[in-house]
Amino acid sequence: MNTHDNTRTNQWRVDGSYFEACNCTVACPCIFTSPPTEGHCTALLAWHIEKGAYADVALDDLNVVLAAFAPGNMQEGKWQVALYLDKRGTVPQQDALGKIFSGQAGGHLANLVPLIGDVLGVRSVPIDFHEEGRRRSMQIPDVAMMDIEALSGQGGADVTISNHPFTPVPGFPAVVAKSSRANYQDFGLSLDVSEKNGFYSPFTYQAG
Repeated sequence: MNTHDNTRTNQWRVDGSYFEACNCTVACPCIFTSPPTEGHCTALLAWHIEKGAYADVALDDLNVVLAAFAPGNMQEGKWQVALYLDKRGTVPQQDALGKIFSGQAGGHLANLVPLIGDVLGVRSVPIDFHEEGRRRSMQIPDVAMMDIEALSGQGGADVTISNHPFTPVPGFPAVVAKSSRANYQDFGLSLDVSEKNGFYSPFTYQAG
């Protein structure tokens, strides 16, 4: 994942809905730069682009998923990651998604690149993404599935965390959620948990 790729000079922006699930207890301590609750963290991160473009390539209504494993504190790096791009996208669209969500195109996600020790693979797959009220779900056939729902706070309001020091989605409060299921099996990584941590929020990434 070379952050010095000359494509980062292209103008781009993507906006949409993000959510994640991991094996940590609610609420995941990794966002406060503390060690994960089980000593390691296996996480699924999903993005649905509502509106976006990379130069003149439209990226509306496309999905991306990242699977990540951190052997200890996430700040210490050595992550193993696998990137999944929406099979519905054309070749130029998938190329643009790959550049943006690998950090090659710059922007916020480029800050995560130094933490990655091993890129296990990049695959084009069907990605089913759903958002309904306080629930978020994602499925990649034969690879991954996750379903989370926001926790109820005082008066039934969402529980949110703002200005946390470590996040893949800066600028938005994270809604704290819990998984009803989260499983993943590919590239030698595995996750199979329920009643564990989840977050969701809007996201905006752009060049610069």
